[in-house]
Amino acid sequence: MEHFNPILGNDTTGQKFITCGEIMLRLTPPNYEKIRMASGFEASYGGSEANIALALANLGVDSTFFSVVPNNSLGKSAVRWLRSNDVHCTPMILTEPNETPSNRLGTYYLETGYGIRPSKVIYDRKHSAITEYDFSQVDLDALLDGYDWLHLSGITPALAPNCRTLILDMLKVAKNKGLTVSFDGNFRSTLWSWEEARDFCTECLPYVDVLLGIEPYHLWKDESDHSKGDWKDGVPLQPSYEQQDEIFQHFIERYPNLKCIARHVRYAHSGSENSLKAFMWYDGHTFESKLFTFNILDRVGGGDAFASGLIYAMLHNYRAMDMINFAVASSAIKHTIHGDANITDDVSTIRNLMNMNYDIKR
Repeated sequence: MEHFNPILGNDTTGQKFITCGEIMLRLTPPNYEKIRMASGFEASYGGSEANIALALANLGVDSTFFSVVPNNSLGKSAVRWLRSNDVHCTPMILTEPNETPSNRLGTYYLETGYGIRPSKVIYDRKHSAITEYDFSQVDLDALLDGYDWLHLSGITPALAPNCRTLILDMLKVAKNKGLTVSFDGNFRSTLWSWEEARDFCTECLPYVDVLLGIEPYHLWKDESDHSKGDWKDGVPLQPSYEQQDEIFQHFIERYPNLKCIARHVRYAHSGSENSLKAFMWYDGHTFESKLFTFNILDRVGGGDAFASGLIYAMLHNYRAMDMINFAVASSAIKHTIHGDANITDDVSTIRNLMNMNYDIKR
């Protein structure tokens, strides 16, 4: 595929990134209103993998998104939004009712939290176009040809059996073609059970180079006797450096194909103020980031911004500590931006936050 990105110009020498997932219509009551009080909704688009493609494209990475949307005004509007942020949509599939009978774009409603009131999400994505499409028609080898990095998540396989087959097939093809593969488990309890998620995402691990998050995966102490438990059992949501390092070591022992493991840790002081830091295993060592504390305008997509920040830093050969601090700073910045994605087109903005520099740039 020949691409032109206004940010990149004609420079096609950089590494090419592709991701696959569902893009949804997002409806949000304005001014922190509750859904039951709303008389209107602000419309935008989002979805984990789309958020990452958008963030990377805004930072100048040659970024492509693959998905299935209905061939109607909603589907076209979602594609137009991606393209307006310099994301390549050449492989996108727009379907008719004979291909995807329900022929609908997934939707979700976000009730934005404030102070002590947490945010709330309601999904309306069952029978969306991506869940009804026959992906056996797609030549995955041709789809991934020419790309250097593939990112996938545990959300898409949770949508439907056809999506599970697609994600596992994409992982295998990418591995055979030598792409760097990143994977974020991204468990969604409204889409499948914890055990279903662990079973499938564990099956993906042998094909992954960069792992984001340490759940939902099985990491049995004894593969032949599961009654002995999982190495992650009992580890707190906010672990110490030593606890996190031990878990990373067990992952690497079981899956030596992993080149990097990273996860962020959230401290929720209220619905409006959080702190973030992260741990990362890379090149034989575990690194711990700075702690970032910030007020929240929009929390959705914070994990995706962390992932996109790490991918960007790795693509640009940052030093290990800069990689993890850039990733957390990317997430912190996203919390100050309305919408799903980290629409930040100036790398220096993230680097200044990474270095704790808050001065006005003149």
